[in-house]
Amino acid sequence: MHELAITESVIKVAVGAAAGRRIHAIHLAIGVLSSIVDDSVQFYFDILSRDSLAAGATLHFRRIPASAQCQTCGHQCSIEPPLPPACPACASVALRISGGMEFHVESIDVEDDVGS
Repeated sequence: MHELAITESVIKVAVGAAAGRRIHAIHLAIGVLSSIVDDSVQFYFDILSRDSLAAGATLHFRRIPASAQCQTCGHQCSIEPPLPPACPACASVALRISGGMEFHVESIDVEDDVGS
């Protein structure tokens, strides 16, 4: 349900940045470990944007990968949920996870002229 608040924030940021111009697309970057569900964001966006400059805009989702590095043997690999319990190379549980929790509006596509 946190997607509701997230989507409200996305619309607020995009409309503020659009400076009165109609929004055609919003590009979002979402980490694979963020637990944000694209379909839920899209669902809330379709409802919440109806009476705004973002009405009818297309959402584009880009997933940001995460990686794990073993603190024992140095092995590094990409990861996705569920997180690995141990290093695939040496079975150590000393894994350092990096990336994958990001979430931000990367860019918006707007009309060229106000009122077009």
